[in-house]
Amino acid sequence: MATTTSLRIRRSAAQLHALTGVEREIRANDHNGRRKYLKDYSQAFRSYQSVLDAEQLKTQINSGDIVLIGDYHALPASQRYTASLLEQRTLDGGRPVVLGVETIFARDQHILNEWWRREIDETELRERIRFDLDWGYDWQPFYELLVTAREHSEGIYGLDCMPREDLRKIGARDRHAAHKIAEIRRRHARAAILVMFGESHLAPGHLPVRLREQLPDERVITVLQNVDALYWQAAGENQPHVNAVKVSDDVVCAFNSTPLEKYENYRLHLSRWGRTDEEGPDPTPTIYNLIDSLLRFLEINRYSAHNGTQPKFLVDLMPEVYGRNSEARLSRLLLRNGLTAEALDGLLKTVEERGCVYLPKVNAFYVREFQMAYAAEEAARFLHHACRGALVHGANEVSSSSKDRFHMQILEYAFGYLGSRILYPARTAPQGDENCELSRAACERYAEQSSHMAALECKTLTAKVGYVLGNAMYESYLAGNLNKSALRQLFLKHLEPPGAAREVCLALVSSVHSERRKARAASAGV
Repeated sequence: MATTTSLRIRRSAAQLHALTGVEREIRANDHNGRRKYLKDYSQAFRSYQSVLDAEQLKTQINSGDIVLIGDYHALPASQRYTASLLEQRTLDGGRPVVLGVETIFARDQHILNEWWRREIDETELRERIRFDLDWGYDWQPFYELLVTAREHSEGIYGLDCMPREDLRKIGARDRHAAHKIAEIRRRHARAAILVMFGESHLAPGHLPVRLREQLPDERVITVLQNVDALYWQAAGENQPHVNAVKVSDDVVCAFNSTPLEKYENYRLHLSRWGRTDEEGPDPTPTIYNLIDSLLRFLEINRYSAHNGTQPKFLVDLMPEVYGRNSEARLSRLLLRNGLTAEALDGLLKTVEERGCVYLPKVNAFYVREFQMAYAAEEAARFLHHACRGALVHGANEVSSSSKDRFHMQILEYAFGYLGSRILYPARTAPQGDENCELSRAACERYAEQSSHMAALECKTLTAKVGYVLGNAMYESYLAGNLNKSALRQLFLKHLEPPGAAREVCLALVSSVHSERRKARAASAGV
């Protein structure tokens, strides 16, 4: 069994590589991180007492009369988590729920009330509260929170005041918010009050102490989200994913994103400055950072001039990246390169679901929305194509055998899923893992069956088997059975010659099957 230290190192290695670049860029564009107010927050929560399961976390949160929820403004998952807490608190019953938000100024409460009464629509609300001018983060996840609150709560209140840009006045904003929450308590004597406020405001000496001055008899629970130091500590726990931890009697931290996902979303937000709404953020630095992080993790030299143990000049193979404003241009490129209109429609539906896709035929990414797990998977797919020489020799120059194509597709899905777990360990195991047999005999049987399947059915099967194999490879890496050198050699395997993909696929499946059998025997005490 891997030790706490080795698990932490293996789970964190690639993410730490990726964070180096993105944090450097953020520091260059945002100098506020050195402010004492923000340092108070980062230094306040350095360790936790225990891991919490879902039921323990719910019990802790439900014990609060007032629940302060830390918001990382640039991360949509942060607002969506608040919406889920509000809905769950309502369903649990016992007392009504009220929501307070930093996002809306208290001066604009009358506008929010008009929307609550359905007198104005979403567009008018967004314009009149000056959301894009005075806040500037993603509207959709915040609006989803408002809709959830209108459906499940007794009321929504704006808590903030000017000036937002002057950190010298930020303490005054905390005092103002505490007074507003006290007013809410007088209006809603029985309600559980959920408050979503920027995470830095939740340091013990900031909003929480101001609130206790105003309402000393109320039990205040602080719910942090994705605190870096706590995340890295939890990475050493001997379980696949830690959902939450208890920091103190009145503070918990929930994990719904990784530090890398958090800061890449902030980088994308920074990239919007100076660009129009139609242009959207520039996804190129984010995609390149994910690729570069995998390269450094695997110790691949992208400047190597020799195509032996390293891909030759991989730096020259870096893909073109298309953002959401360039869909028409990319569509024309794909159609010129032989993609059918039907296949293009299918591809765009995939992007609608997953946010992005890598297109080896033209060596390009299309990114409409940044979703960390899928972006990491597509980055790994690119790297697999580049390392095995497919982008130089032709991505379609594979044996015409249907079984070779079947095994090739399994490996592509497997390497994509493996890469996504390396960069985003929070990704859950693929659905149906326990029902998908992973053995040499089963893989041969799947290959035989695939020759009689329709294209979509075959794709579904290869994705299922590939994801299970990729997840098993990641577990093998965590256990120390598959090291970085071995992973690098697998990425570099050329799969185009007849029988090559089948040979690599079956060898991997056999190895994983053997490891799983030994693990089951060890756990059973055999």
